[in-house]
Amino acid sequence: MKRRHQDHPLARALRERVLILDGAMGTMIQREVLTEDDFRGEHFPDHPRDLRGANDLLSLTQPALIRRIHDAYLAAGADIIETNTFNATPLGLADYALEGWVRDINLAAAQIARAAADAASTPARPRFVAGAVGPTNKTLSLSPRVEDPGYRDADWESMVHGYREQVSALLEGGVDLLLLETVFDTLVLKAALFACEEAMAASGRQVPLIVSGTIT
Repeated sequence: MKRRHQDHPLARALRERVLILDGAMGTMIQREVLTEDDFRGEHFPDHPRDLRGANDLLSLTQPALIRRIHDAYLAAGADIIETNTFNATPLGLADYALEGWVRDINLAAAQIARAAADAASTPARPRFVAGAVGPTNKTLSLSPRVEDPGYRDADWESMVHGYREQVSALLEGGVDLLLLETVFDTLVLKAALFACEEAMAASGRQVPLIVSGTIT
């Protein structure tokens, strides 16, 4: 954690004890056996693509469900809860034609998690919100085509722009830290970190960054 964050409430809590991170959001959502109509909610009755499986969208269409999941993790002892935003970048939402909803989804998810954490916090035990930032399904350092090693289906500029849009909304929604998770491509991680720094500079909010890597 950078020196500028040494006095952050999260850093102070970490000096005192081990903090517990919540578990997976996706599996908790799958337990609900939601229908297409559940995913569409009142916001997207006429959306041209099927939306079942767009878990990030539930922060808009089923906010009470996402709040219950956060509350359950907090009741189980979690100190840090992650926003429901693992795939909430333009690239991540493109499969559902939801690229135009990046800000709304991330802002709503951050606000839901913020309210849950605040409700569970006490002076002796504050709870924290991590803005979850996933790796997308694209790579920058490797080609997805075995026969064409030089091919890329995403570029640096689009990756940075997408992450910056996501992170800006997460910061606006009040997250305490940013969690870049399940990283499998170090160049994508570099783009995400660059975007985080730009978004924090623009917002005037500096929060800790945590990286969770997947080693292959």
